[in-house]
This record gives sequence, C-alpha cells and structure tokens, in this order.
Amino acid sequence: MTVQLDAWHVVSLVSLLIGAFWSVAKLLLSQQQRHQDRRFEAIEELITNEASQWDRIERELLMLKADLPLNYVRREDYIRGQSVIEAKLDGLATKFENALLRGMVNGGKHAD
Repeated sequence: MTVQLDAWHVVSLVSLLIGAFWSVAKLLLSQQQRHQDRRFEAIEELITNEASQWDRIERELLMLKADLPLNYVRREDYIRGQSVIEAKLDGLATKFENALLRGMVNGGKHAD
C-alpha cells in the first residue's frame, strides 16, 4: 500500500497542522488571560476593601488621639499635681504645729 501525496497535499497538511496548533495556542492563551484578569479583579477588590479598612483604622486612631488628652492624665502631670497638694498639706501642718507651740509657750493665753 502506497500513499501518494502531491506537494500541495503536503503544504495543505502542514498548514492545517500549523493552523491547528495556532488555534490551540490562542485558545489556551485566551483562557490564561481570562484567568489572570479574574485574579487581578479579585486582587483589586481585595485592595479596595483593605484600603477602606485602613481608612477606618486611621480615622479611629485620629479620634483616639483627639480624645486621649481629655480622658487621660500623663503620669508626670499626676505626680506634679500630687506633689503640689502634699507640699500644701505639709505647709498647713507646719502652721498648725507652730500655732500649738505658740499656745503652749504663752500658757494658754490667747493673743488678741
């Protein structure tokens, strides 16, 4: 059994094979492109959602920074205020002691 092929048959067969490979390659590339487009859309949506979350967190942080001085006292400020109160109490105690000592020295006489 012999198969005879003319030149145009060979050219047609080769061009058919090249066309088939080209079609399959183009189909695979288009499917790959669609898959990548879907992934990029999903990533863009995720980035958009994440950006809105960051905006919310930034807004909450700014609100916290604004409320922080109103609701909390720094440790140094508390210590400074407490030191002033204790110094005034010590001064008042010294005045009471002096008044008691003057009363003992005068023998119970009131200074008029």
